[in-house]
Amino acid sequence: MDTQQGIRVENLMKHFGEEETRVDVIDGASFTVNKGELVALVAPSGAGKTTLLMMIGCVTEPNGGKIWLGDEKVYDDGWLIKDTRSIRRKKIGFIFQAPYLIPFLNVIENITLLPQANGVPEKEANAKAMELLTYLDIADKAKMSGSQLSGGQNQRVAIARALANNPQIILADEPTAALDAERSVSVVQMLKKIAQEQGVAVIMVTHDETVLPYCDKIMEIVNKKVVMKDSLEDVKII
Repeated sequence: MDTQQGIRVENLMKHFGEEETRVDVIDGASFTVNKGELVALVAPSGAGKTTLLMMIGCVTEPNGGKIWLGDEKVYDDGWLIKDTRSIRRKKIGFIFQAPYLIPFLNVIENITLLPQANGVPEKEANAKAMELLTYLDIADKAKMSGSQLSGGQNQRVAIARALANNPQIILADEPTAALDAERSVSVVQMLKKIAQEQGVAVIMVTHDETVLPYCDKIMEIVNKKVVMKDSLEDVKII
């Protein structure tokens, strides 16, 4: 097994409905994302980007194929793990279009909520949260609420929350969609820094062409399969 492998899928398939109502969304997707890579996933709306992300994240069950997270095979025409929630907690960090911070908790409390729920002592969770906030250059916001922060700062908090359990994989579903161009680039540069410095495999769904040059690779869903693109020129994301 390739020790640099962060995510690997083989012949992954997903459809909804059966017989006359069946709609194939992903039909035979195969690719590998290595540790330390930031990979953009692009395709027109409705092509199955989020569905693919949720299958990799052990949220949506595929209809066939194989998934490895790191060196662990987690799906082979059926889940190989009894509790998919545990694999999400241990290996995967999720970042979404909206930060979804809990409004009645401050920044550091939002970040430490999941680690403490997983049994990490409060002192240890707080120390890790402050380390992440310092890394993301917003340590001075630790005691503020999300309503006191800018959109870009809120998204950095969401990134810190995704990193709180030291994930091997980050799955980001349009994390810059609500941000202006400058803040979008800042967030993507931060994700690339995290990938490189912490050896995390990052897949980022995006419709934003301006952030693609900052990604190591671009994957496009074409005819329900995943194609690695050699250049930006023939990428279709609208």
